[in-house]
Order: sequence, then C-alpha cells, then structure tokens
Amino acid sequence: MYQSPRRLCSALLLRDAPGLRRTLVPGPRRTLAPPVLGSRPKSPQLQAAAASGAARSRPRTVSSMGNGTSRLYSALAKTVNSSAAAQHPEYLVSADPEHLEPIDPKELLEECRAVLHTRPPRYQRDFVDLRTDCSSNHSPIRVMQWNILAQALGEGKDNFVQCPVEALKWEERKCLILEEILAYQPDILCLQEVDHYFDTFQPLLSRLGYQGTFFPKPWSPCLDVEHNNGPDGCALFFLQNRFKLISSTNIRLTAMTLKTNQVAIAQTLECKESGRQFCIAVTHLKARTGWERFRSAQGCDLLQNLQNITQGAKIPLIVCGDFNAEPTEEVYKHFASSSLNLNSAYKLLSPDGQSEPPYTTWKIRTSGECRHTLDYIWYSRHALSVTSALDLLTEEQIGPNRLPSFHYPSDHLSLVCDFSFNEEPHELF
Repeated sequence: MYQSPRRLCSALLLRDAPGLRRTLVPGPRRTLAPPVLGSRPKSPQLQAAAASGAARSRPRTVSSMGNGTSRLYSALAKTVNSSAAAQHPEYLVSADPEHLEPIDPKELLEECRAVLHTRPPRYQRDFVDLRTDCSSNHSPIRVMQWNILAQALGEGKDNFVQCPVEALKWEERKCLILEEILAYQPDILCLQEVDHYFDTFQPLLSRLGYQGTFFPKPWSPCLDVEHNNGPDGCALFFLQNRFKLISSTNIRLTAMTLKTNQVAIAQTLECKESGRQFCIAVTHLKARTGWERFRSAQGCDLLQNLQNITQGAKIPLIVCGDFNAEPTEEVYKHFASSSLNLNSAYKLLSPDGQSEPPYTTWKIRTSGECRHTLDYIWYSRHALSVTSALDLLTEEQIGPNRLPSFHYPSDHLSLVCDFSFNEEPHELF
C-alpha cells in the first residue's frame, strides 16, 4: 500500500529487478535507429547557452540509437534495479534529486529502446506547422499533455479486453512512456493518472533537468487495487534551465461547495530567455457518463482559481488536462467562453480551425468500444500563439484492438504543442 514520499527505495528496487534482468523472448524486433524527429529552431541566446556547455542543456533532435543492445541499462537500473542497489548502497536511500547525477536523454532513450527491443516500433507522428507572423522570435515552449494510464488501473479496474496482459507489464510499459516523453522532449510535461511518481518519474526526470510537482487524488481508485503503488494524481514537470518557478498552487477542486476527489496544479513560471511570465495548469476532471453537471462545476471552480492566479488574464495561461468531457459538454463550453479568453490548441489542426479532433482516446472495454475526445490544451489566445502541434494517430496506426497495446502504453494519446509569446499581445476584448 501507499507509503510516504520519503519511503526507502530498496523494496521498489527489489520488486522491479526482474523487469530489467529478465530472459528476452522472441518477438517482433524494434528498429534501434528510428527516423530523426524534426528539430526546433533555437534563438541566438539559447545557441550561445548550448555552446557554453551548460550541464542541463538538452538537444532538440533524437539521434540514431546505434547498436548498444548489450548495455547494462545504467540510468534505469539506478532507480529500479536490485543489482545496482547491491553494488551502490547509496541507492537504497530515498531518491533526492540534488544527489542524483544528470543523465543524457539520448542515453536514457537508448536504454529504454533496448528494454523494448522485442516490441513493435513506436508509432511515427509528425508535427504540423501552424506559425503566424505575430509569434515571438524566442525559442518556442513545448508542452506535452498526457494521461499516461495509472498502472494499478490498467492492470485492474479498466478492463481493456483487447489488450494482452503482457502489454501492460510495468517493466516495459514505463519504458514506452519514457520513450514517448524523450522522443518529443517537452519543456513542460503535464501528466494525469501518475501512480509511479516517486519511484520512476521524479527520479529519472529530475536527472534530465526537470523540476516536478505531484498532487495525488485524496481517494484514489488505485488504492482499491491489490499490490498498488499508491494513489494516482496529476504531475507537472518543467525544465529548470528554461524556467524559474514564481509560484505554485495545488488545487483540490470543488463542486457545489463540496470538496471532490479531483485535483489540479497551477504554477507561474518565468522564461529565463525572455523574462516573460505565464501560468501552466494541469488537471483531471471526474470521469463517467452521468457526471456532466459535476464536471461542469469542477471546471467552473478551476476557472475561478485560474482567474485569481492570472490576475484576470494579465498573466498568459496554458491549461492541460483530461477533462473527461466531449466538446458538447458544458464544462468545455465554460472554458471556450471564459473571460480568460482561452482557445483549444488542437482545433487548429482542423481545416476550419474550429473543430476538435475526432478522438484523443480509443479503447475497448467489456462494455464496448469507447472513442472520445476528452483531452485538451487550452491557451490564452491574446498572448500566445501555437506554432506547431503533434498530429494524432490514424485509425490504421492504432489498429483493430485499439489502445493500450504493445505499440502504445496508454489509452489516451499524448498532445504536444509549441507555443510562442505574441510580440504585441492582443486586447482581451
């Protein structure tokens, strides 16, 4: 059951050891040298910083993996491998990011792909260029929104009847999640259903230069699952070499004055390159049909909190979340018509710029097939511009058994956008 964030790591290390030292079984082999993803242009200031060799700087292109299939999985082993713990007693204490040495994201990506080498290759997705003349000359801010599927729910309550049990094993699924994050290299990462924050994501991402915040649900359904890893919740990570934290607020959402089981995190960050400030928020609203009014009330409460934090939209805002709501629901309409002047980034991928994608989650449960648009990235349209967005997977790519699968670790697709500040922010009205 759940222990405190400062719990010792030895039990976790012993538990996960077989995952990295297992006997590999025959299967479809992954290509260790995937196509290089499109690079992001850097401003002169960032180019100068990169040239100075800052310890936390990270390349924006994913390079060839080479043939290092015999690696010892050092970066992953240091957080999840009992053999590493035996050789290095310091790993038996709780993970402290200040005492963890930085790791190269390309090396970690290589290690993940070596663990996954018997699985099919990950899906290829492309960025769509959405640049306009009003965007800034500074480096864009890449934001990833993703419900990564809580491990306890994936193996327990969610009943993905078309997904093989082997595809949900944490030893490999965590590497698929990390591979997706490392491939797109977000500056800010907004996650839902995180139930392996302290033993996986916080230790590894902190070594990649991220600062993280985790806010669990008060009564997480993960706690009802035997051998769970603790409550799931929202997590927010940002790159410390790009941003300075100004303020952080954990929000327990209310509905009709009642405290609910859903949460949000809102942080005001300052860009070190430009000095511009903005607020980034992550949330996960109540699920299930029949709870539409409840979600609507939660959304109104979140908007009110964000109104206060951004001083009435004076501070630009980005809101990421699994809203568990189609665009026809009231909570979506509240955000679209808010005085915060928000727009949904993924509408810009439609021909008219006004329609949401046909789906962001697609799964098959015992109750039937579920294909919905539930995940969104909202932004202040008067202050920010979307310069590119990651296209969604096609039905053919997803396949007949839908999500999750051996190809993809979650029942929700990740959303990734590049944002730039408008040089001259538009008037709100």
